Amino acid sequence: MCLAYPYQILEITGPFTAKASVDGVTKEIYISLIGEPLKPGDWVLVHVGFAIQKVDETLAFETLKNYHDLFSEDSP
Repeated sequence: MCLAYPYQILEITGPFTAKASVDGVTKEIYISLIGEPLKPGDWVLVHVGFAIQKVDETLAFETLKNYHDLFSEDSP
């Protein structure tokens, strides 16, 4: 199973790269697969360092909550 994790764009750092953050983790990601312009504040799903889809904030937070619930210590 492969997971894509929502990251928020902090800064566009080049024509194909951006700095993005989630849960206190900041990393450089590749944005070349996204077919529309991105700007700081946008949310994207990231898989193995590549942004694969732009998503709205509601879906990003819902996905993060689901992952936190799934991977919490209380999860069966």
